[in-house]
Amino acid sequence: MKKALTVILLSVVMPFITTAVASELTLNGKLTQGSLVRGQLPEGSKVSLNGEALPVNQQGKFVFGFDRDASLEHTLAWTLPDGTEQQKTLTISERDYVTQRIDGLDQKMVTPPESVLKRIRKDAANVYKARSAKSDNDALFTGFIWPAEGPVTGVYGSQRILNGKPSRPHFGLDVGSPTGTPVVAPVDGKVTLAEDLYYSGYTVVLDHGMGVFSTFLHLDTMTVDVGDTVSQGEKVGTIGETGRATGPHLDWRINLNNQRLDPELLVPPRN
Repeated sequence: MKKALTVILLSVVMPFITTAVASELTLNGKLTQGSLVRGQLPEGSKVSLNGEALPVNQQGKFVFGFDRDASLEHTLAWTLPDGTEQQKTLTISERDYVTQRIDGLDQKMVTPPESVLKRIRKDAANVYKARSAKSDNDALFTGFIWPAEGPVTGVYGSQRILNGKPSRPHFGLDVGSPTGTPVVAPVDGKVTLAEDLYYSGYTVVLDHGMGVFSTFLHLDTMTVDVGDTVSQGEKVGTIGETGRATGPHLDWRINLNNQRLDPELLVPPRN
């Protein structure tokens, strides 16, 4: 009789720890909407989520995520190098999201004029390209740090009312601090975009590998260029209020391919 595999759920604030038991599956992440989950199986294993195959690197590491409004039950299945097949139902928790009202924005930033629509489409294409890199780098399997000091002023998943008009949910984590406050890499990465965009102002995108990207919006300055490799804690820019912003703050976002995930679930709690 084949031995059942064990699943270990680790705290998201701890570094990823590989298991010493060859047949063991390890998951690191909170099972909730908006979460990024990092996993490992023995080298040569295959894994899928809800029937969709997940990329697995040479060390057996893989990642997956749950959208803001993801359903609450999912099936994780894996095949070990010896052909043993296993699966587990993952039940995730549902989250409540807040509504945030922001008034006083320049109306052209809420409803952009026809004259800038071409630029907005070009910006979107550039960001999509910057987040399309494919890399087996597994730096994201170490613990993330906060990219800036300051209080949390906006949270993932909240619904914003801009000048009285409902907008798309907010998919970032906002940190409010004075203009010029350093912004650093939360984990090692490669710069795939450093550009002034219509909505987000000075914007930097970091590729952390395996389809996971950080994006830093509304910067006052950018201290990196496309192609630069940065280490955890290395400065990438400074907090500002460029683009569509009502005050100086950092809007930090995490993407896994086309999924928008919650950065706050990756870092230690902050008062």
